[in-house]
Amino acid sequence: MWLNPDEVLLKNVLKLWVTERSNDFFLLQRRRGHGESNSRITGLLVGALDNVLDSTARVTPFRILLQVPGSQVSWIIASGAAIEEVNKHWDWLLHNLLHSLSVFENKEDVASFVKGKVKGLIAEEVQGRQAAQEDDPGKFREALRKFEVHFGLPSSEKLVTYYSCCCWKGRVPRQGFLYLSINHMAFYSFLLGKEVKFVIPWAEVTRLERVSTALMPEAIRVTTRQRQREFSMFLNLDEAFGVIGQLADIALRRLLDSKGLELDRVLQQPARITKRILEEQAIREYVLALFRLPRSENLYEVASCSVWTPHARCHTAGTLYTTDSYLCFSSREEGNLILLIPLSEVLSIEKADSTSALPNPVIVSIRTKKAFQLIELNDRDELVENMNSRLRALSPTPYYTFYYDTGYSDEEEIEEHVLRNTVNSEALMTAFHQNQPGTNGNKSTNQVKERLWEDHFSEFGRGVHMFRTEKIQKLVAMGIPESLRGELWMIFSDASSDLGSHEGYYASLVQKSMGHNNLATEEIERDLHRSLPDHPAFQNPTGIAALRRVLTAYAHRNPKIGYCQSMNILASVLLLYAKEEDAFWLLVAVCERMLPDYFNRRVIGAQVDQSVFEELIRERLPELAEQIPDLSTLSSVSLSWFLTLFLSVLPFHSAVCVVDCFFFHGIKAIFQLGLAVLEANAAELSSSTDDGQALMILTGFLDQVGNVECPGFPSSSPAAEETSCSVAKRHTNITDLINDSYIKFGDLTVRQIEQLRCRHRIQVLQAHEDTTKENALRLVSPDVSIPAENLADIYDLFKVIFLPSWHYCDSNRSFIERQYRLDRPQFKSLYGLLVPWPDVSNQHTDTLANRTFTLLDQDCDNLVTFRDFASWLDTLYFGELNEKIRLLYCLHIPPALTETEDDPSVMKSPLLSTNRPLYVNLPPRQLTDYQDQLKQMLQDLATEKEKDVENQDKNMYSSEFIQFCKTLYSMFHPEENELFQAIATVTSLVLQIGEVGHRGKIAGSEANSQEGSTAAGGVDARRGSRSSVTADNEWTVSYAQILASLLTEQALVNFFEKPLDLSAKITQAKESQYQQRAGLLTLQRASS
Repeated sequence: MWLNPDEVLLKNVLKLWVTERSNDFFLLQRRRGHGESNSRITGLLVGALDNVLDSTARVTPFRILLQVPGSQVSWIIASGAAIEEVNKHWDWLLHNLLHSLSVFENKEDVASFVKGKVKGLIAEEVQGRQAAQEDDPGKFREALRKFEVHFGLPSSEKLVTYYSCCCWKGRVPRQGFLYLSINHMAFYSFLLGKEVKFVIPWAEVTRLERVSTALMPEAIRVTTRQRQREFSMFLNLDEAFGVIGQLADIALRRLLDSKGLELDRVLQQPARITKRILEEQAIREYVLALFRLPRSENLYEVASCSVWTPHARCHTAGTLYTTDSYLCFSSREEGNLILLIPLSEVLSIEKADSTSALPNPVIVSIRTKKAFQLIELNDRDELVENMNSRLRALSPTPYYTFYYDTGYSDEEEIEEHVLRNTVNSEALMTAFHQNQPGTNGNKSTNQVKERLWEDHFSEFGRGVHMFRTEKIQKLVAMGIPESLRGELWMIFSDASSDLGSHEGYYASLVQKSMGHNNLATEEIERDLHRSLPDHPAFQNPTGIAALRRVLTAYAHRNPKIGYCQSMNILASVLLLYAKEEDAFWLLVAVCERMLPDYFNRRVIGAQVDQSVFEELIRERLPELAEQIPDLSTLSSVSLSWFLTLFLSVLPFHSAVCVVDCFFFHGIKAIFQLGLAVLEANAAELSSSTDDGQALMILTGFLDQVGNVECPGFPSSSPAAEETSCSVAKRHTNITDLINDSYIKFGDLTVRQIEQLRCRHRIQVLQAHEDTTKENALRLVSPDVSIPAENLADIYDLFKVIFLPSWHYCDSNRSFIERQYRLDRPQFKSLYGLLVPWPDVSNQHTDTLANRTFTLLDQDCDNLVTFRDFASWLDTLYFGELNEKIRLLYCLHIPPALTETEDDPSVMKSPLLSTNRPLYVNLPPRQLTDYQDQLKQMLQDLATEKEKDVENQDKNMYSSEFIQFCKTLYSMFHPEENELFQAIATVTSLVLQIGEVGHRGKIAGSEANSQEGSTAAGGVDARRGSRSSVTADNEWTVSYAQILASLLTEQALVNFFEKPLDLSAKITQAKESQYQQRAGLLTLQRASS
């Protein structure tokens, strides 16, 4: 175990220790006499000394010392009772530390660095032993305290876990702690008197990688849009890498893909996320993918056990997983044996008598009069009790659907019965089989396959709960016989369980979806005749009608997916080999379980798998990847392979064999086959000169992948023949290609795929965010003069200000609804960073920020859009003089000007005047009511008075002009005397203009006031003394008068026409953000 470094004298006169291994910095020593068969007396003497001199009674026989060259002092850093334990620590030191120590020039720094690292490892071991997140032990509380002190993030920012590690800056490592929270990863180091700390929001992480260099044998590289960070020397790098990937994935799915975690409710509540929950979630994702279970299944128990396998006449060791509706078993080596038992098929779960040969046995009996025996179950009693409680609670319930009204009356039952007769009760291939060429030659082959499958059923069982072994994999690779294809697809996908427990559900959906017209049904109608148009089943109204019913029913069941292209091709093939209702449930299984997130508008799932496929190419086909550095071409070509399961690129009978493998292996089969196709064409692809040639190579190869059992079936479509005319014909048997993929790439596991998906989903979501940014900039850029690079930087600042509030807010608005909009505190933060004039008066700057927000909030939803913000900034930095003056002018009259500027969201005494329009800053719904109440009063005003209001609605009162002048003064530095004098001159001129105009209107104003006194009395009571002064004593000036006065002073003209450096301001704003809170978040606290 690791020890707190303790000094010892290197020169040991008693010679109590023998050095077994050594290098420049470390010694591995054995206690003299231990393990020496010929030194019993020496061992006894040393043991006696240990008892006498050491208060701990016995010294561990092995230890590791840290030594500094030239020093007589060493430090014990690890010890152990067994050589295996100490060797493990020794190997870790050699692998992770030794190479890094050579960069230190001062050898004393080596000691400080290693001691700090060892202390970090000790803290990490303690945390792991105590399950820190669940019980909040002292070590975790101490880490939490340091996390809060060092980084000052909001109190709602939950720390999930922490790791001791090194962060590299060039060739120099910095030992410290990496803190992982729900929204950020943060690093802190204090070494040799120098403090290093930084915060990386998960929302900014674009890539996670494991890298290896000479200095960093194993490290984690975190890439953001700004830079890369490398972390190494983890005690458990695999665990740290997995947790980092999970947290980044969860945060991005929550922020950028808010619908992605709809069923993972625990992850929708960030405050509940702990390290233990992350571990459970990782196992759950793996189990759902391995057994292709519904996404709504919850994982309960994970237990090691062995199951009796009659075909092997032995017990097979593995792991039992229990969920809401299933018992799942997988052998230790993934793929050797898989067993899936739906609880709906279970009759009883009972304990049997335990013996030495059968410890802790459990018998699971199912309805087909079969039983499964599980042994070596720890905590058997509790496990059986829990499973039985779920079994008792299991009852037929309406299947989860997005359409909630599933009941119907007696009349509807009769109508449903009539409708049920229109649903095909047999697969389309049965009706149209005789019309297919080459079918006579297939009969003997199919009969052989059927006998092989019947033999397999008698040995391994039939149904969902059959034993799935490598033997069945070989049968699937040969191609499932047509007579069994529909049945086995239902078994492998477990769609049969859905069908059996929801009788009449499909017919009900068909009835309810009939006659509905929407976007999905229009797209379905457009694609009906494009689905396998060469197959006779879909040249017939019967097949077209069945396809329409399946696609329309599914769109009605799940409107979030509705209908997407390629669903029609998949549904057509399903209808050929399965009954219509079976085909519907197969489509449900594929869209919602086997290919999650594939069939939606953004096809996130398919893009994630394309990114995974690229990494697998680099890993499994390195020579091809070296010849084609940019794999995006191959990725774009292979997209249709994944979306249509090769149905759109292979000859029909060959593609159906791929679908067989997909239902048995899941997406793993498509990855393996894709790699096999690329490997078969690696030489030609490496020599291709452009993307078009690579596409022709792959298209020509796939077109010639045939099925020797179907010689009469055309091997290629006319379109494929045209594209591959210049490519040499190479006939390949699909069975050989599938077997080749199993042999060469069969070691690819579901666990590996799920881990890769987690990491690559980060890249895909960030790529979508980049696309969103590009679209936002493209919409805004035509309306502004801001350079493109500056506009992109402003967008990034806008986003950084927005994200912190989304992390911690309790708003009911979704992320999409709030995207690219800032509330008032956020706007004020960004306003202070980018406003071009100096911040002479904080109070006045805050006032102007409030007014600007009110002016830009045209929708009265208390949010400012990125477009409005960019337009305002464009006026300040690139607008003409008159545009800048008009903006300043508008900031000093309603609606930007409110009576209670300290709290602009609520007006205690709304400004209401009979000689200018009504401006009330109330929520939209209250504003309408308030205006309705005063509507009658306003209609009573004289027509002449309304004309005066219209003429004066943009005029500025004297009190408002004083505020305007105050703003102008605040825009200059105190030493700019010429500008202050110019403002004084303009102010005097405007005052004279206002006074002259005011004296000319006094008489008319008095007469109008007398005529309207009765009507205005109620108004005065509402508007208070301000409105009385405004009506009687204040003069007004117009925008044109103020602009003309300002133009008389060349100093002011030069000031407003002087070019402003927006780039420098943006750079300063970024630096300000970074310094205020390690690159993040302090702005929100400062503005709130």
